[in-house]
Amino acid sequence: MKLRIELTDGTMEDEVVIRCGRVDGNVQKLQEFILSLSAPRMTFYKESQEFYLPLEEILFFETEGELVFAHTAGDAYKVKHRLYELEEILPRIFVRVAKGTIVNTKQIYAINRNLTASSRISFPNTHKHIYVSRHYYKTLREKLGNRE
Repeated sequence: MKLRIELTDGTMEDEVVIRCGRVDGNVQKLQEFILSLSAPRMTFYKESQEFYLPLEEILFFETEGELVFAHTAGDAYKVKHRLYELEEILPRIFVRVAKGTIVNTKQIYAINRNLTASSRISFPNTHKHIYVSRHYYKTLREKLGNRE
């Protein structure tokens, strides 16, 4: 793999171009890393406090009625975005697994697969778990296969 950096005057926005013969694991890792550098800064809310957590700590986002919550291993925080907005702004390590849930694939510890119903996702060092619906299971498996 070759690396070349070109400096240009008057550029309004930095641009990264990857030229390759095929998209393999290394190219995907490079793409995810570059995208993670520009990951959005999010504010999380709990009671009257604002929190600024790294996205890597978030296990999943989940709706409860009209509200959306971000769950960490030990807590839950309110978010002022809808799930469809989160899908657009979050890094690609986050993927929708149910109508009301988006999961951080880097935080998945285990999946207890159920062929006839939803499969249960477990996370390390916490009792929290969520379910992936059959409709989203294949997409999740593809993401997990590409996350190394």
